[in-house]
This record gives sequence, C-alpha cells and structure tokens, in this order.
Amino acid sequence: MAAMNDLAPSKTHTGENFPVASKLIAPRYRAIILAYYQFARGADDVADNSLLAPQQKLDGLDAFEAALHGKNDDIAAALPLRAALAANRRLSPRHALDLLTAFRMDAVKTRYASWDELMAYCAFSAAPVGRFVLDVHGESETTWGASDALCSALQVINHLQDCAADYRNFDRVYIPLDALAAEGLGVEALAAGKASAQLRACLDGLITKTDALVEAGAGLSPRVRDFRLRLETAVIATLARRLNQILRARDPLSEEVHLGKPATFGWACVGIGSSLAETVRRSIPNALKAPA
Repeated sequence: MAAMNDLAPSKTHTGENFPVASKLIAPRYRAIILAYYQFARGADDVADNSLLAPQQKLDGLDAFEAALHGKNDDIAAALPLRAALAANRRLSPRHALDLLTAFRMDAVKTRYASWDELMAYCAFSAAPVGRFVLDVHGESETTWGASDALCSALQVINHLQDCAADYRNFDRVYIPLDALAAEGLGVEALAAGKASAQLRACLDGLITKTDALVEAGAGLSPRVRDFRLRLETAVIATLARRLNQILRARDPLSEEVHLGKPATFGWACVGIGSSLAETVRRSIPNALKAPA
C-alpha cells in the first residue's frame, strides 16, 4: 500500500466548492474536522485514480479502513483522524467508515438508475460529513435530518457541475438513467459540446429536486446551538441555493457553473447576515417574556 501514500492529494480543503472548517468554525474544532477531510480526500483520490483497477481501488480503501482501526500505519491520510478519534472517545469512526462505503461504490459502480438510488449513494457519500461536524460540536442527532438534506444537495450540485467531466474522465454518470430516458436520452448526451434541449429539461428536473433538498437543509442553521457553526451552516445553505440558481441559468457542458472567490465571499456574507437576522428575530420574543 506504499503506492497509496505516494499519491498527491488532488486538492486541499481550500479548493472545495463549499467551506471546509472555515474560520467561522471555532479553532478547537478545526483540527479534527480537517483530519476528517484529509481522510476523505485521500480515500476519494484512491476511488478516482484512473491508473488503478477496481480491485486495486478496493484494496486501497480496505487499507484506509485498517489504518483507521490501527491495524497498519501505511496510510498517512488516515493517521491524523485516527489520533483525533483516540483522543476524543466521544466520537465514533462510523462517519468515516460510511464514507468508505461510498468510495467502494465509486470504485465499481458507474451508473445510477434513479433519483432514489442516487439518494441512497448520498446517504454514504455526503450525509456522514455533516453528521461528523455536528457530532464534533456536540449537537443533537435531531439535526441530522436537515443536515442530510443539505449535504445531499451539495453532492448533487457537484454532480451536476461536473457531469460532463465525470463522464469524460471516469465514464461515471450520476445523472439518473431514468431521468435521461424520460427525455429520450442516453449517457452519451453528456459528451456533447453543449446541452441539448432534452438534456436541459432533464437537468432542470434534477435541479428542482435539489431545490427541495436545499430548502429542507436551510432549516439546519436555526437548530444548531453552537453560534459559529450556525453561521457556517447558513453560509453553506446560501451558497447551495446560489449554485443551484447558476445551474438553472447556465449549461454545465459549455459554461462555467462554479462560484469564484469574490462571489463566494459575497454570498457567504449574505448567509451570515441572514443567520444573524434570524437569531435576533428569534431572541426578541424571549426577551419580551423575560421578567423585568
């Protein structure tokens, strides 16, 4: 498994579409969240490595799991998370192991038959991330439903943004086959230089479903007790909403559908402002009820 350790990460946490342990997160929580990200990024890179055969990918992911459990020290990307979990017995490796389930799927699976099948994948590829961050902060499991919706929305947005590149580079299609078939299309439609009217209709239908996930996920922020995490989740929901708007207005096969840094900062400020306003609005009735 030494070759797995030699692989350079495809990106760092600053290169993601959405904040990963941003400065909004309290410093005492950032290291363990970044350790989780390092583990996830390293395992994802194994699953996406075009030089590895499917069985080699599965073997590599097994090595990640073994390293997390302390059975080897061969996977550098797993060691910070293992140490962090050992230092905080309140936290379980469950959410990291769930991610490995998704990456094992990526190693061997290239098509998703339906939206429900895609959501089942997101339950392992996306939901564990939000749940881990909430657990780190000691938040209630009652927040998991809204978090799962928001994280699944982020995952689908990434799939839609990268639908052409995923098909071209990995022959991997996350657009549900039944959604393509409903418009008379096959996966080869993703190889075109520009989306056809039929593909546009297919994407719009998925964007509408993702809108519903984003709105369900927007209910997460008010339920979060930690003030800084509340702001972070509000920012993420705002960015998700904006990216979905961009996907509806632009063609992911031929146009830029990502937010640049200035726009990301601007919309993050919108998210922070909306969260602060909501916090004040909710605090006013309590203040009026308080005895004089």
